Amino acid sequence: MPLVTILDEMKKAQAVGYAIPCFDTFEMHGTLGIIEALEGQRAPGIIGLYTSMFSRPNPEALTNYVKVLSEASAVPISIILDHGASFEHCIMALNAGFTDVMYDGSKLPLAENIATTKMVVRAAHAVGAGVEAELGHVGTGRDYRAFGGQQKGFTEPDIVERFVEETGVDMLAIAIGTAHGLYDGDPVLALDLLAEIRRRVEIPLVLHGGSGLSDDQFRAAVAGGIQKINVFTNLAVLSRERMLAHAAHDDVSLHSMTAEIRLAFRDECARLLEVFGTVGAADA
Repeated sequence: MPLVTILDEMKKAQAVGYAIPCFDTFEMHGTLGIIEALEGQRAPGIIGLYTSMFSRPNPEALTNYVKVLSEASAVPISIILDHGASFEHCIMALNAGFTDVMYDGSKLPLAENIATTKMVVRAAHAVGAGVEAELGHVGTGRDYRAFGGQQKGFTEPDIVERFVEETGVDMLAIAIGTAHGLYDGDPVLALDLLAEIRRRVEIPLVLHGGSGLSDDQFRAAVAGGIQKINVFTNLAVLSRERMLAHAAHDDVSLHSMTAEIRLAFRDECARLLEVFGTVGAADA
């Protein structure tokens, strides 16, 4: 089916109480695994492509590959720019056919974040795409003990309403205790903060840095009002583990090795769809 902006599916998720995954990819095997999982679980989903692709030659190659596979799927799929580093990257993504974009101005002063997010929203809405922004800052796992673990960078509830109203953004990524990559320490979610943010705004809320959370933490986040969850590191780590285990077999080939990437993505994405409550949502 044609690519979709994920906004309509987000409204369904918000009404029923499940979360839609954003699984990032950067190559063909993982992409195949993601789509197999979405189709097998009859679930809508988002495929995220990281902003750095637009700083490299021929970004349209990966984009077109993901588009062709997604459009051949029988479930709703969006392609989103993940952590758009600039207004220019967001425009490049929209021109390439992305159906949603995330602009990440979370490291900028608030006024600058608002101003650029507004420009991205105006451009995206003009072509029917949705926009996600980030308020607060989700740091890296290696710095977790000194940053997220100390509640630094957390989203401030007092400015959430202003940000949403002034920007017109469709989805908001918030910082409540997760981090990108592997954690130095154990992640702790500030569910009380999530509840306060959820009370103040009605738009879908997004959790980045999903890798490393327990199934119970995921379920608590969804129950607390998260409608979109980003995952990549977990998928990459599992792919590496499966490839290393497969390498010990006698009948290893290049094709059988790379197949382990597809299978790792497929199996873990399918499992997470069950945890997020998304199974069967494409048919609802």
